[in-house]
Amino acid sequence: MIQNPEESAPLDGILVIDLSQFLSGPCAGLRLADLGARVIKIEKPVTGDLCRQLYVSDVILDGESTVFHAINRDKESFVADLKTPEGLEQVKKLVCRADVVMHNFRPGVAERLGLGYESVWHLNPLVVYGQISGYGQEGPWRDLPGQDLLLQSLSGLTWLSGNADQGPVPMGLAIADILCGMHLAQGILACLVRRSIHGRGGCVDVSMLESVLDFQFEAITTFFHDGGQPTQRTASNNAHAYLGAPYGIYRTRDGYLALAMGRVPQLGELLGCEPLRQFQDPATWFTERDRIKAILAHHLETRATAQWLAVLEPADIWCADVLDWSQLFGHEGFKVLDMLQTVRRGNGTTYRTTRCPIRIDGKRLYADKGSPDLGENTDRIATEMHL
Repeated sequence: MIQNPEESAPLDGILVIDLSQFLSGPCAGLRLADLGARVIKIEKPVTGDLCRQLYVSDVILDGESTVFHAINRDKESFVADLKTPEGLEQVKKLVCRADVVMHNFRPGVAERLGLGYESVWHLNPLVVYGQISGYGQEGPWRDLPGQDLLLQSLSGLTWLSGNADQGPVPMGLAIADILCGMHLAQGILACLVRRSIHGRGGCVDVSMLESVLDFQFEAITTFFHDGGQPTQRTASNNAHAYLGAPYGIYRTRDGYLALAMGRVPQLGELLGCEPLRQFQDPATWFTERDRIKAILAHHLETRATAQWLAVLEPADIWCADVLDWSQLFGHEGFKVLDMLQTVRRGNGTTYRTTRCPIRIDGKRLYADKGSPDLGENTDRIATEMHL
């Protein structure tokens, strides 16, 4: 963690034993590492975390998935076979020293290994124990695979994106995994605070399904208040199924323009679009939103994005250019955030990635250590911990 050498990171001195793999658990471990915790990643021999080979594109780094390197920077790798007495005993010794133990095994697996909460609590009563499941610890979906696309599909999320005629549209990120990891990190931090006040650890239990449902709290609450009416996306330019016109993204002559909430008649005046001025009643911005969006979409195609922004921004209309990553990374608005960092692996390979988005006392949190090779730290940790 690169900060003022005279200052320690918020979680400096906290030891995390991370038994998780793939995305959700490692996302939680990444955030704890960003905040200064020492995260020891337990991996099985030969293959390690299966995410090392989980390719999301044809881009690899040192023969392994870029996803693995993105979410496992600033961690240590310890190889142990939990199915052997020797490997399990080593991990239990690490658990005895840990402040946090976490995993994302399917329900029942940790208990069969002898690393369920009750077993770990007997080894270390002050431990904060975190566990992630796909669908919770009980119920008919309990043993289903906790995979992101499946969770998006079951949770109703895919009916919020895209236009009305497109069918279900998933988000283009592993949103269920990432959200669940962040929720686990939040729960772990809360229990660490409680431990510091009351001297008691605890068990944090989150599921991917509950995380993605919580993500939809706004729309779900509206659904119930609306009497359970089916979700209705707009015919075109949909960006939020429960918001009226003009909310959406529109094609311009040379790109795209995003429009958030705003008064439709005012837009008509500013844009020189006379047909929009007839919608004086705010209720029509919902009941006639397909018609309004069609008028607006046709009109916005007549000029370039910059021309529209030059009119709308001075009038304090909520709008924005729609950038791809190349455009974003070249913009001064992005550069001033200093959101990218270069990290170095133990073998000398470097790669660029994002930094932690949190600032503490006005200081950004950076890491200079990249992802570990499989078992890179096993011998050193074994010697240090007298395993």
